Amino acid sequence: MLPVGFALAPDRELKVLADGRALLGGSPTRLVRLRPRAAAMAQRWLDGEAVENRRPDRVVARRLVSSGLLHPRPPRLSPGVLVTVVVPVRDRPELLVRLLGSLGDTACVVVDDCSLRRDEIEKAARDAGAEYVRLDSHSGPAAARNAGMARVLSPLVAFVDSDCTVPPAWLDGLVGHFADPRVALVAPRVVTPTGSSPLARYESARSPLDLGTAEGRVAPGTRVSYVPSAAIVVRRAAMAGACFDERLGAGEDVDLVWRLVEAGWDVRYVPTVEVSHASDLRPSEWLARRALYGSTAGPLSRRHRGALAPARISPTAAATWGLLLARRPLAAVGVAGGSAAVLASRLTGVVDDPFVAATKLSLAGTVRSAAPAVSGLARAWGPILFASLFVRRFGRLRWAVVGALAVSTTRDWGSRPDGLDPLSYMAVRVADDLAYGTGVWWGCWRARTLRPLLPAIATTARRGRPETPPSQDR
Repeated sequence: MLPVGFALAPDRELKVLADGRALLGGSPTRLVRLRPRAAAMAQRWLDGEAVENRRPDRVVARRLVSSGLLHPRPPRLSPGVLVTVVVPVRDRPELLVRLLGSLGDTACVVVDDCSLRRDEIEKAARDAGAEYVRLDSHSGPAAARNAGMARVLSPLVAFVDSDCTVPPAWLDGLVGHFADPRVALVAPRVVTPTGSSPLARYESARSPLDLGTAEGRVAPGTRVSYVPSAAIVVRRAAMAGACFDERLGAGEDVDLVWRLVEAGWDVRYVPTVEVSHASDLRPSEWLARRALYGSTAGPLSRRHRGALAPARISPTAAATWGLLLARRPLAAVGVAGGSAAVLASRLTGVVDDPFVAATKLSLAGTVRSAAPAVSGLARAWGPILFASLFVRRFGRLRWAVVGALAVSTTRDWGSRPDGLDPLSYMAVRVADDLAYGTGVWWGCWRARTLRPLLPAIATTARRGRPETPPSQDR
């Protein structure tokens, strides 16, 4: 049940149907039909009222929040002694000084991952009033974060990387979500400042750390499937043992999020709070980092089966597009029509003309699924697709490859304010995809798996129950 006092806001894609008796939206998209009493509750919340102390209200509110149709607006809580910030750092004392200055008087632990510039790191920490902890050997960010968390006694722990800066009162917009005992982790938006070079402008618009402006529950297969550990706040009681898996050289943040979700906890993404991240824009370092991100797909797919597919598409869309590619247009129309008929039966009594509405929704969903699927597959298979351009025997297949790469590199152009012309954008995007795809293949080879290279049919995963009693730290 959702706690009393939470307000609820509609998802940006929510559609209210049949005078409030049905809601369409969420991620993945779903249709929820409401009985009159529940419909009246939902309307009150959409009008701005908070959840009241009645069990039916709290149960319905939880269902709508878990479905992604409504998003919680928790009461304001003062961070006070609730939060301690842990900062993992290796050298770069200048960035550390900048971050610590932005944190203000929040309690902080700086964990030095065996920096070569130890004296400067320690001085920066001491001058800011932070506790300084040094690791005897270079162990990586996961180990540094775990070492810092072991020194923390507060119920909430914020992890912030040393190359970030936070805005004033940034925790105020995050800690309130922990009034919900089911929430284990909350993440702000991580943005990269815009620079003058094409690479800087591209990174500002397409950084993998920046997950956009749409808030929501974080889980595989949803609009926001992961959040980066550059800046997150976690509930200490939700962590059984070490927080981050130190055996992972990268991707430990994604692993943490998915482990929490699998255990039944909620993870929230709150983009109204923005943390600034300074990215290394030297081309060689930038490409190496993109390849590193890609290399995590193999190990993560061994731990979280089906969560790393390059494309996730509904059975109807997969069958429709497959039949069209096989030059079976009538069969494709039949599949799409059958899907619309099934949806129309669910919309009967909800809208005036259920078959027309169902046809529009089904067609729109099938069309929208194409570009992300092509983009994801082209990104993962980029190195192979690019190499195939130089093989003569493929003949006309080359044009299909060029088309796939063009869709992959241009689908986001114009939708994000990077200020790049199409050719510059395409050049940087191709380099991005090739670096990431090379990392994916390397990670798959090391993990001995092909799962991150194969598309998946979208299904609704069942959620478990929290293994840790989520009320023990309140």
